[in-house]
This record gives sequence, C-alpha cells and structure tokens, in this order.
Amino acid sequence: MTTTKAKVVYSPVFTDGAEFRIPTFKLLKQDGSLYKGAKAPDLDKEKALRIYRAMVTTRILDERMLAAQRQGRLSFYMQCTGEEAAVIGSTAALDDGDMIMAQYREQGSLVYRGFTIDEFMNQLFGNELDYGKGRQMPVHYGSSKLNYMTISSPLATQIPQATGYAYAQKLAGEGHCTITYFGEGAASEGDFHAALNMATVLRVPVIFLCRNNGYAISTPSTEQFAADGVAPRAYGYKMDVIRVDGNDILAVHEATKAARRLAVEHNRPVLIEAMTYRLAAHSSSDDPSGYRSKDEEAVWRDKDPILRMRLWLEGRKWWSEDDEKQLQETMRREVLETMKRAQKRPPPALDTLVSDVYDEVPPALAEQFDKLKAHIRRHPGEYPKSAEHAKGGA
Repeated sequence: MTTTKAKVVYSPVFTDGAEFRIPTFKLLKQDGSLYKGAKAPDLDKEKALRIYRAMVTTRILDERMLAAQRQGRLSFYMQCTGEEAAVIGSTAALDDGDMIMAQYREQGSLVYRGFTIDEFMNQLFGNELDYGKGRQMPVHYGSSKLNYMTISSPLATQIPQATGYAYAQKLAGEGHCTITYFGEGAASEGDFHAALNMATVLRVPVIFLCRNNGYAISTPSTEQFAADGVAPRAYGYKMDVIRVDGNDILAVHEATKAARRLAVEHNRPVLIEAMTYRLAAHSSSDDPSGYRSKDEEAVWRDKDPILRMRLWLEGRKWWSEDDEKQLQETMRREVLETMKRAQKRPPPALDTLVSDVYDEVPPALAEQFDKLKAHIRRHPGEYPKSAEHAKGGA
C-alpha cells in the first residue's frame, strides 16, 4: 500500500526515473564574478573572511601534515584538498549549536568553528593532551564543545546516527539540527538508505550532505551507480533534495542555509549533493596515479574553490595580495611550530587505556591491566614512553 494516490493504468507502464533531471545550483564563476541572474548572497565581510581564512588554514594544514607523514613523523593522514568549499561553506551556514557528524575529510568544519592548530596536533600525534587519549587513528577528531561528534573509522555509520541524534533534537525542541557528511561511496552502504528512510518517516531536522568527489578510493562514480548521481535517491524517500556546485562556496552556503531552514522550522530532512573533486589522494596510503590521469586532475585544479572565493573577495575589495601573503606566512609558521611542540609532549598515561568506559573497572579488565604494567616493568627498554607513564611506576 502506497502513501499517495496513484494513477491507475490498464497496460504495463515502466519508468526508470530518467524524466527527473536535477539541476545544479551555482552562483559564483571561477573568475570570482556572479553568474548572470544570480543573486548576491547576504554574506557580510566578517563572516566571508572567517570562511576564507578557514579554507586557507585547512589547505595549509593538509599540505604540512601530508609532508610530515612522508617524513615518517606521522603514521597516517587524509586531506580535504579541493573540497574545502563543500565542507566549510555548509558549516558556515549552520548555527554553532548544530551537531556535525563527519566522515573523515571535514577538518575544515572544525577550523571554522574554532578548533585550534594545537588541538589538531594533539590528536594527530596522540599525545597526553589528545581528547581521545591516543585511542584513535590520526584525523579522527572530536570536540564536544564545538558539537563535532568524534570520527568513526567504519564507513557510513555516522549517517543513521545523525538521524537518531536529530530525532532527539526534535524532541528537545531547541531549534537545532544535525548535519552529516559522507562521500558518494558511502552512499552505497546500507546505512545511507536506512538513515534517509528513518529521517523522512520520523520527520527529523537532519541534513545529509554528500560530497560527490568522483571516486570511492579508486572506484570512479561511473562504476558505482548508473543513475544521475546520488541526489535522485531522495525521491524514493520523499525527501527534499538539492544539487549544488561543491566548489562554489557561495552556492553551498546558500543551499545549506535554505536546507537548515526546512529542517529546523518544518522538520523536513534534506539531501544535498555537492559536486566536487578530491584533488588529493584518498589518504596518505593511496596513489591516485593508478586510477586517474594528470590531465583530469589539471581540469579540476583550474576549478580550485579557494581561488574562486579569493577572487570574489578581491572583487569586493575585502582582500588583497598583502592579506594573502600575511595569512599564508602566519599559518605556515603556526602549523610548523605547533607540530614541533605536539611531538615533544608525552603520550597519555597508561591507565587511560581502561578509563572512561566503565564507572568502575571490571575485575577481569583490571587483572589484564595489572599484567600489562608488570610486563612493561620487566621490559622498560621496549616501552620507554609508556613505562614512564605507567600507573604505579615502572
């Protein structure tokens, strides 16, 4: 039984959805000017510069930390390069009290909300000041004060979690929503479909933002699905949907602002498909030259979202060459100096391995932990840093 009254026919009629062609929302050309007929967004100078600085900071952080990984100073890293507009433009359209449930390429959201370079470094190096106490891989950030749920490694688990969190927000009635980020590869997981179906049935204030960057690691989108991207799937769940140029910071911001209004004021979940491109490798363990060409990458480098916004700012006399030089120099210096400090900090105390999970450590776990400490005391040369911080001493 369907929820809508359907037309009755008396011979077989098949449809494949090809009649639904979803347009792409754009405002800003690559030269920094608006498209003819496009309305200038209501974005003041202060916020525009906050967005731009977050984009540049994210790019510099990514460049330096990938270099650190190549030098053997860091075990692993994932870059946001090329997708800064999709991530930061959408975050900037939210209220700071809204929850963010990210995948693993949304460090720009944290930069925009005020996560410091020091906080990034502590997590990346897993030192004693890391909020996760060294338990997570690098780039698995989290910040309760900034409403940014800690990253989970399993793909797409955050999508249904976002629906559940948004349901709680609806019940609380405080006017907040949840946004969850994921790639088009994650949209092929069952979690995606379960989440969208729950969201529309329960009518919760959630925004699903798919960064369609062309590749699920090495698998191009053309080999993932035959349909016109991810956006048409929203029709199957009777969900509001919009497709936006993911490299157009102004369009992303305006689309997300409108989506938030639908979610918060009307409890209508929204799917946003941001069409962008992953300029970097999937991760520091990936080599994209094995599955895409340099010519393809060059086409997208010419669509750099940071350059596009910079040209728009310069056109409004809000930014200059001197401003750019100063920002670049300041952030590069801060990243390098902060990284050196973070590397010198000791790791978390050994007892944090069994804390924060149970109110009282269970006997079996306590017994295992005692054996671990005894082992470290017998072999301090094998665990010099851990031995120094072992509860009870080495």
